[in-house]
Amino acid sequence: MSRLATLILATLVVAPLAAQQPASWQERLTIAEQHRIDAMHERRFTHADFWSAVAPSLRSERLKLEEVGRSMQGRELRIITFGTGPTKVLMWSQMHGDEATATMALADIFHFLADEAPSALRDRLARELTVVFLPMLNPDGAELFQRHNAVGIDVNRDARRLSTPEARTLKAVRDRFVPDFAFNLHDQGARTRVGRGGEQAAIALLAPAYDEARSWNPVRSRARLIAAFLARDFANEVPGKIAKYDDTFNPRAFGDLMQTWGASTVLIESGAIAGDPQKQRLRVLHTAAILGALDVIATRAYQRENPDNYESLPYNAGGASDVLVRGGTIVLPGMPEIRADVAINFDDSVARTGGRIAEVGDLQTAIALDTLDVSGQFLHPTPGSLTSRDRNHWLRVGEPVQFVVRESSDPSSRVVRTLP
Repeated sequence: MSRLATLILATLVVAPLAAQQPASWQERLTIAEQHRIDAMHERRFTHADFWSAVAPSLRSERLKLEEVGRSMQGRELRIITFGTGPTKVLMWSQMHGDEATATMALADIFHFLADEAPSALRDRLARELTVVFLPMLNPDGAELFQRHNAVGIDVNRDARRLSTPEARTLKAVRDRFVPDFAFNLHDQGARTRVGRGGEQAAIALLAPAYDEARSWNPVRSRARLIAAFLARDFANEVPGKIAKYDDTFNPRAFGDLMQTWGASTVLIESGAIAGDPQKQRLRVLHTAAILGALDVIATRAYQRENPDNYESLPYNAGGASDVLVRGGTIVLPGMPEIRADVAINFDDSVARTGGRIAEVGDLQTAIALDTLDVSGQFLHPTPGSLTSRDRNHWLRVGEPVQFVVRESSDPSSRVVRTLP
């Protein structure tokens, strides 16, 4: 073929793609809200719950369901394939059993993809992409809403040894499918912040390293452009709440090795936002953003993204408590009053339930998601918050706690509030 013919052919193939504008954030947000599956309204659900909820969508001829493995306890691991396009995308979710936000979003995406109503976005994705979804990779962990699988292994640290059937299944799907792009979908701790002094992180993104030197080859560079799009996209709803995940290379982790194996891989971590204890709003934002990422791959619009939108993100920062109570005076039966700050962490930081003492003392420089100033007021632990023996009482770090905040040290004085 002559050079002129090659250029003409390239123009015919690329120009229509370049002319197509990806769906807007608002358009995708509307889709996400309209296709939210009501059967999934809490972030704790089982393997059976999930597959029951998505069953109506899977009746569509557009979605091909296939069992590809079994978990340690024998639960089915299934892939759902959509589209017949030349660009291949692999997505997996909930390889940590207590990280369910993206699994809910994928259920809603299946609902949209199965819808019979006309949609230019759906048609475009079907024509340009072949997408393989592997939702709830760790169903045994999901049964107990725990990170690890049934034998206690972190599936995301089993990419090198492949000891677990869950890890072997994901690797086998990757080897069979050989994706161009991959999405590793997770949740992160609700106490994570955007930089040391930043806000609570709603989202963290990462284009994982593929080697110890954290080099930028074409595969990882493409992933960075997708992450740059996602950073800009999520900022439509949660500006200032988007962080960058640590990119230290981990030779045991699937995201890093997917990058090494040649798929441009992006990690999306769902954090938390205030007033969203079941992460239903974050679920909707994920649905909209994932559809957007697929669309910019389908239209190749990601090639126009500015990598600085990703590189300029502050890194995730830990070390925060859920609640910091400053300036109060603690009153324990039979002991002198003592001025001390109290840090409290919740067993469930998203739902803010199960408060426990994290630290007591001079916490002037400590950081928390919420800080309460109770200067001049008195913290009376409830009887259930104390360990008592032989008329002695202890307020113990790590134990459940509730304080009655009163005007004075007198246990009959006016109640100001209860904490947490």
